[in-house]
Amino acid sequence: MLDEAHRRTARGTDVVAGFVECHRRRHTEAKLDGLETLPLAAHDYRGGRYAELDREALLSRRPQLVLIDELAHTNVPGSGPHPKRWQDVEDILAAGIDVVTTLNIQHLESLSDVVEKITGVPQHETVPDDFVRRADEIELVDIPPEGLRRRMAHGNIYPPERIDASLANYFRPGNLIALRELALLWLAGRVDEALHKYRIEHGIGGVWETRERVVVALTGGPEGETLIRRAARIAGRSAGGELLAVHIARSDGLAAGVSHAALAAQRALVEDLGGSYHSVVGDEVPTALVDFAMAENATQLVLGTSRRRRLERFLTGRGIGETVVGLSEEIDVHMVTHERAGHGRLLPSRRRTLPTSRLIAGPVAGVVIPVLLTLALDRTRGTLNLTSEALLFLVAVVGVACIGGVASALIAALTAALLLNYWFMPPIGEFTMSDPDSVLALVVFAVVAATVAAAADRSLRLSRRAARATAEAETMSSLAGSIVRGDQTIPALLERTRETFGMDTVELAPKAPDAGSVTGTGTERGRRLHGGPDSAQVVAAGPGAYLVLRGRTLPSSERRVLAAFAAHVGAAVERARLAEAAAEIEPIKAADRLRTALLRAVSHDLRTPLAGALAAVSSLRTPDVDFSPEDRAELLESAEMSLNRLNRLVENLLDLSRLQAGALTLELRATALEEVLPAAVESLELLSTDGPGIEVQNLETVPALRADPPLLERVLANLVGNAVRHAPGDRPVLVTASALAGRVEVRIADRGPGIAADDRERAFEPFQRLGDRGNTAGLGLGLALARGLTEAMDGTLTPEDTPGGGLTMVLSLPVAADAATGQL
Repeated sequence: MLDEAHRRTARGTDVVAGFVECHRRRHTEAKLDGLETLPLAAHDYRGGRYAELDREALLSRRPQLVLIDELAHTNVPGSGPHPKRWQDVEDILAAGIDVVTTLNIQHLESLSDVVEKITGVPQHETVPDDFVRRADEIELVDIPPEGLRRRMAHGNIYPPERIDASLANYFRPGNLIALRELALLWLAGRVDEALHKYRIEHGIGGVWETRERVVVALTGGPEGETLIRRAARIAGRSAGGELLAVHIARSDGLAAGVSHAALAAQRALVEDLGGSYHSVVGDEVPTALVDFAMAENATQLVLGTSRRRRLERFLTGRGIGETVVGLSEEIDVHMVTHERAGHGRLLPSRRRTLPTSRLIAGPVAGVVIPVLLTLALDRTRGTLNLTSEALLFLVAVVGVACIGGVASALIAALTAALLLNYWFMPPIGEFTMSDPDSVLALVVFAVVAATVAAAADRSLRLSRRAARATAEAETMSSLAGSIVRGDQTIPALLERTRETFGMDTVELAPKAPDAGSVTGTGTERGRRLHGGPDSAQVVAAGPGAYLVLRGRTLPSSERRVLAAFAAHVGAAVERARLAEAAAEIEPIKAADRLRTALLRAVSHDLRTPLAGALAAVSSLRTPDVDFSPEDRAELLESAEMSLNRLNRLVENLLDLSRLQAGALTLELRATALEEVLPAAVESLELLSTDGPGIEVQNLETVPALRADPPLLERVLANLVGNAVRHAPGDRPVLVTASALAGRVEVRIADRGPGIAADDRERAFEPFQRLGDRGNTAGLGLGLALARGLTEAMDGTLTPEDTPGGGLTMVLSLPVAADAATGQL
């Protein structure tokens, strides 16, 4: 931003620095030299004084260009008309002043939830994406993660006391890589939006090859992997190439030859290769495929060569590939050969045996073929006798029967009989139906034609029925596989049902729905075309479960398969109910385990200090022994220590029980660490002259915490006591603190044996004493209680390895409201 300001100033632009936050970075402050800086306005808030952008002074000054840093900043309450700085920028732009500003990727509103999942830090200051997109120019300042971490380690970003905590938390390499990718993807999406908007505004419907977008069409056949890998190689030949795989699903549902298991495997392959998978519903596969490619601004289409044989292609006309080539216009089409090319079969139709083209071509052939045969035989009259000529007409009728079925065969038989009677049976040129031979010929022609056509039709029908049964079996097999895998079972089954049967919506209802009684657990593709209750088709899926389908009306042939889908959904619902019941039982089992562990621990750890106190008191009460003052004092001290230890154990048990019952009372307020930690250390018995000491650093430099002071003291006492118990005598326990992103992190590090990574979570379970040197260390409640109390105060407690060996407990708690305000 400052470099741009110097460039504009050198060109004669009136530039003013309205608000630039240098964070005490000397290199940044040096770049302000030579720029006019607008004085900031001071505002008082909750006992503090804060500097903000002087909006009114800026509007009075009216420069051509103003620099305003940290666009996502929250203004001090009462400092101006708007709570956010980006709203001030809107007013400044409306006044005709150009603005150059800065923004971190994590402050974009659409990405704030993603950033929180990645970094674990919630984003309270965000800027609407629409406002950022309205910028005339957006420049991405990109730096590799390791370069940024080096700058931070050199002190170019944060002061020294914040460097270690920042590098170990927010600025981890993985976080930075993810944030960098988010920034690149967001900016790439904005470029695509700008291009799409320009094409719409200028009415440009053709393909612009701004980058290679390769669409590969998948049918669910065995050639899919070959096509995907070929398409991926094509997309990879150019920088930024994009791979999109699409499957066109017929709206009538179960199409033979489609293996959902194969499609699932192919989808996984596409995603492994960095592409995206799409499913589109359409009856006309070529049109739907080209429309999808056009909508995605694809530059190339990859299809497999036809699996049909030559005879099938001759009988059924152009295939999908040839039709796509004719519709593709500016999109390049690649026809990829594969081992299944020419080895397929005709796909079955659900509603009728023959396709429309053959139903039309059959009657036409029934008239045209006999006429053409008559013309040919008339030219060779005298060469063949009547029997041979009749046999040739019979062959023509059989051929028509194979093409068009029974109706076409009867038309061909009638036409052939009349032509044979008129042109070839004496008297030639006259119809002589009174002749028994003529009548017999007509009857034979009709019987043979009908028989052959019926046989061909039956054979084709059985073939298609078998193919359909195979498709149904494959679908059910894939469905059963998804049930066994059990990942997102019910939503996946609902989506699979919707896709398979070509419905608009599929929902799960707890009872047979009346108007408006369907629960919202379904999936939907696009808008609902049939939303009323009259269009809903209901199928029972088991006790208390019904499938509600909206869309086309399913024929009876598909309801049988739908019933199987419903049965699987019912099984999934029942399994979910059983899982819920098991989940309800699990806390009872856990409580039983806890009770058992408590009894075992109480039998020893509570009885030991009680026995010590009783022994000391009993000795003092013995009348036969005359104790010296020193012995009496020693016995009293022993009794006091035993009773104090017993008291702590009982307090831990009571606190743990209150935590588990949710009955712990909290009084959260601003709490200073330097006030709580000394009291926590003084309460420990483990410190001795020959034991490890405690070294404390940076407690005064961090803001106050939002915590309950007595509970925080208990937490720190347990953590420090645990560290002292395991630390070697010559290595002190280190306690440090740092502030980052609205939270304070306290680190208690020891140089002891540490805890294996697999056992760290077990260390926080009650009655666990991992790594304790003896069996007199207590009940094993310290860490469990510390984590429970921390989480009750909206904090976290996590273990880490101490560099060089040992264990570090990281206690993170939110900054108090007053302290957080001071960091605006």
